[in-house]
Amino acid sequence: MHLSLNGRSALITGGSKGLGLAMAKAFAQAGGNVALVARGAEALARAEAELRDAAPTAKIAAIACDIRTVEGCEQAYNGAVRALGQVDILVNNAGTSQRGPFLEVSDALWQDDLDLKLFAAIRLCRLALPGMRDRTWGRIINVLNIGAKAPKAASTPTSVSRAAGMALTKALANEFAPHNVLVNALLVGIIESDQWVRRHAADQRNISWEDWKAEQGKPVPLGRIGRAEEFAAMALLLASDMGGYVTGTAINVDGGSSPVV
Repeated sequence: MHLSLNGRSALITGGSKGLGLAMAKAFAQAGGNVALVARGAEALARAEAELRDAAPTAKIAAIACDIRTVEGCEQAYNGAVRALGQVDILVNNAGTSQRGPFLEVSDALWQDDLDLKLFAAIRLCRLALPGMRDRTWGRIINVLNIGAKAPKAASTPTSVSRAAGMALTKALANEFAPHNVLVNALLVGIIESDQWVRRHAADQRNISWEDWKAEQGKPVPLGRIGRAEEFAAMALLLASDMGGYVTGTAINVDGGSSPVV
């Protein structure tokens, strides 16, 4: 099975590192054009250079902005349209894992989490959907985590914002299916990403990256943590025509970790 994007144009938030960059590479190498969106200009520049090396014929744009604001979402979307012509595929990937005991989570932290993970997705969907609807082709992929289905103790605010993202996925999938706009969610388990690199760096036990990964993967039914490329392959399937009969789903990409299917 050959997965091709046939010149489709994708906007990927949180695109400068980790899962976002892995998806961008997969899309570009499959014939797509990609707009990377992130806050850090330096990381974006490195990601853009890496992507151009990986897919020399693809159109690549790097847009530095803060999508926690209305203006930032407009800057991201309008920049992608100027560079690529249109947005056929929207990947709402930006986010951090903010969590803690419920009584210790402030209103400010709640608001920041919702702005980044929920309202940014809402605003970008609102910008991208009219064009997708009019062209009768579109793909939206919301990157969430398995806590959206099975939240653990002390998992707020991230589990709540992710659960809201899953509801948004289903609502939009039902509304825009008649226009051939497919909306799905991918739920992350433990997968190699910049977030896990930072957690390893913060570990005070002086353990190697490979040993640390092996340790983290032990509770996973598959016995290891996932690779960003494995996650990107699933995103590519959903973004391609080969995923044309899949919409309104929330797919666990977690090595079997989630207690909920």
